[in-house]
This record gives sequence, C-alpha cells and structure tokens, in this order.
Amino acid sequence: MFTGPLTPRTILRFWAPLAGTWLMMAIEGPLIAAIIARLPDARENLAAYGVAFAFGLILESPVVMLLSAATALATDRDSYLTLRRFGYGLCVALTAAICVVVLPPVFETLAGRLLGLPDEVRRLAHGALVLLLPWPAAIGYRRFKQGLLIRHGMTGRVAYGTMLRLAAMAGTALAVGRLTSVPGAYVGTLALSAGVVVEALVVGRMARRAVRSLEQLPVGSDQHLTMGQTAAFYLPLAMTAMLTMGIQPLVTFFMGQSRMAVESLAVLPVINGLTFIFRCLGLSFQEVGITLLGPRLEHIRPIREFGLLLAVATSFGLAMIAFGPLAAVWFGGISGLSLALTDFAILPLRFMVPLPALSVVLSLQRSILVATRRTTSITWASIAEIVVIAGMLWIGIHIFDAVGVMMAAVALVSGRLLSTVWLVRPCWQATAPAGAAGEASAAE
Repeated sequence: MFTGPLTPRTILRFWAPLAGTWLMMAIEGPLIAAIIARLPDARENLAAYGVAFAFGLILESPVVMLLSAATALATDRDSYLTLRRFGYGLCVALTAAICVVVLPPVFETLAGRLLGLPDEVRRLAHGALVLLLPWPAAIGYRRFKQGLLIRHGMTGRVAYGTMLRLAAMAGTALAVGRLTSVPGAYVGTLALSAGVVVEALVVGRMARRAVRSLEQLPVGSDQHLTMGQTAAFYLPLAMTAMLTMGIQPLVTFFMGQSRMAVESLAVLPVINGLTFIFRCLGLSFQEVGITLLGPRLEHIRPIREFGLLLAVATSFGLAMIAFGPLAAVWFGGISGLSLALTDFAILPLRFMVPLPALSVVLSLQRSILVATRRTTSITWASIAEIVVIAGMLWIGIHIFDAVGVMMAAVALVSGRLLSTVWLVRPCWQATAPAGAAGEASAAE
C-alpha cells in the first residue's frame, strides 16, 4: 500500500515501469508476425496464427482483470486468500474450456462451419491453438501476482518480468523457427506460451515478499471478503474485458463487407499497431489510480491532474506523427506498405488521434469505480461502446457505402467517447462523498 505525499514525481516513478510493461507488450505482436512472415508458407501461417491468437484472447479475457482485482481487493490476509481461491478456480475453469475447444469435433464446428476457414488454415490453426493450452492459467496466475506487486509499490518488478517474457518469447520463436521445420503458426503460439509461462514463474517468485506481508496480517476483519462479494465485484470486470476484446473481430467482420474492403483490412492492423503504442500509455494508468487514489479517494486531485497531462501528451504525440512526415515513414518505411496504401492509411489515422487521450480518461474513470467497488457501471459503458461501434459500422457501410477503414476510425472514436461520457455520472457519484468530506475539512 502506498503511503506518503503524492507528488507528480511520485506518480511518474510509480507509473513509468507499468507504461514500459505495456510498451513491451505492444511490440510482441509485430515481432512474432515479422518472424512468421519470413518462414515458409507465410500467408497461410499468418492467417492461422491470427485465428489461434483470436481464440486465445477470447479464452483468456476473463482472467486479465485479476490484476485490477488483486490491486483493489487484496488488502489483508482474508481478502488475499479469498481472491486467490477465486482466481485459481477461474484459471482451472478456463483451462478446461480451452481443452474442450481444441477437441477436433468442437474446433471443426467453430473454425469450419462457423468461420468457414480454408482447410489448410484450419489445420494449422488447430495445432497452433493446442500450443496455447497453458495460456489462460499462466496469464491468470501472473496477472494476480502482478496485482499484488503493484499494490505494494513494486512496479519495477512488473516491468522486469515483462522484459524476461519478451526475451523468452523472442528467443523461442527465433530458435524454433531457425532450427526446425515447424510451421510458422506453431512457432508463434509456442513462443507466446513460452513467454507467459516464464513470466508467470518469475512474477510468482518476485511476489513472495508481498504475499508474506499479507499472510502475516491478523486473520479476520470487520469487512471480511466473501466469495460472493468477490464474484459480484469481478464478474462485471470480466464481462468488460470480453466485450473490449470482441471489438476488433467485430470491426474486421464489418470491414470485409465494405467498399475498398481489401485495402481497409490491409491497413487497419498497421494503424492499430501505431495507435496502440500511444493508447497503452493510458491503459497502464488504470492500476496507478486504483493503487494511489487512497481508501477515501483523498489523492484524487493529483491523480486527475497527472492523468489530464498524460491525456494531452499522448494524443499530441500521435498527432505529431499523423499530421507530419513521420506518418509516411511509419507506414511506408517501417511497416512496408506500398505508396498507395500509405496514402490510404493517413486520413483514418488522423481521425483516431483522440483515442490515446480518451484511453487515459477512461482508465482514470475505471480506477475510481474499481477503487470504490462500483464495477457494474464499467460493464454498461463497454456495452454502450460496442453497440455504438456496431451500429455506426452497419449504417455507414450498408446505407452510406462508406470506405471500411474510415468508418472504422469514426466508429471507434465515437464509441470510446460515449463510453467516457457514460461514466461521468457514476464517477461523480463515487467522488462526491470524498469531495464533500474535503470541503468540510477545509471549512474546519
């Protein structure tokens, strides 16, 4: 638990390792894709890897919020033990789920009949998904332990664990890709599994001190955390993660039906990769707020001021690229797009400039609601966001015959804007008592 005066420098020192962690995770996908692209049958293997990765994201999404839950709820021995039972049970359930999905009849139904994948892609995707069997449990375990580290101010250890994960992932991909004839899709998912398992083991060891400090606290409290309370707190967060991770497949589905569909599908992943570098700086801010706001939100003013500065800085950084010559360098020189696709990608990128700032604002809002245990509002905001995105895409593509990637850019920004507006009232209600208390104290 953080104690002491909260200055901008203190917040920066706490946040910087978490931002570095997210930045390292942001380069994982492009790195693995670049390795697969240099192996035989790159097109089929990249497609199969993308399918397996999408399945993996969906199956692991319910555990990713264990980080926020541990940061917010693991305040004493009882709450830690309850949350650990809940988290480990969830990891077991998701491991069982992925085992069911990889059964040949089940996978054939999903990938063949539902998605209509070609035979070769379907075969490769099945084998690649089998190699992701350790993924949900390893991610759930390390997210839980990372939450304990963050709660105890050990954010540097979180970044160190991610460095080792990235090294293990890259080393596995390069070694297996060069020394064996394993298909590229298998190389990619094997590397992902190796990375998260290494990180889980390292983070578990680094979190021992935090665990010991919790276990030494007295058993029992006036506000004992039960499994029912844990579920009521966590399930809206899990639903939020699942909805958020479903946005990209939804956008891809609609773009396949749009005008200039091939060009849109080609440039959107590149645009997303660039915007995510800036958006992830805001995503990393959520745990900062959860940890540093204080039990009665007494530190909300410095956290809010720092967040607003971060919001301006991240969108300004993206704008410097989008409206300057660096856009052509990124799309053409670094990403390898043709001149035509580079020109095609610049305008939608400019429309997406507000996204990093909105990500910071949304992270700040979510941290307030998680800290005050009002997580249901977060889920409803995510539902509203995905409904707006789907509605705007359908109307723009099917009624106005809009270019897919342009409509996607407008819909993504509009959906995120609505999500932040949706949470204004719940956040105001959550902070009003703290503000009232502060005014009363000042009056005295």
